[in-house]
Amino acid sequence: MNTPEQLREIERLYRQAFAEYGAVALWSSRPVQNPTSADALATTRSLRVEGDLGARRLAEQIEKLCGRAA
Repeated sequence: MNTPEQLREIERLYRQAFAEYGAVALWSSRPVQNPTSADALATTRSLRVEGDLGARRLAEQIEKLCGRAA
């Protein structure tokens, strides 16, 4: 279970992913208004496959915060 601080950071990283990599890596996804850990984790595969090194690092940050080993 994530703390409120972790949830805020997960949401921040989720929004950052769409802001920075939406057109490149997340083009087939639409951002949700109130993202959960599961929503954030759903973006990580696309970030890793379609994005650059920065996108991969962002995916790793999301996974770490969500409690999934990167």
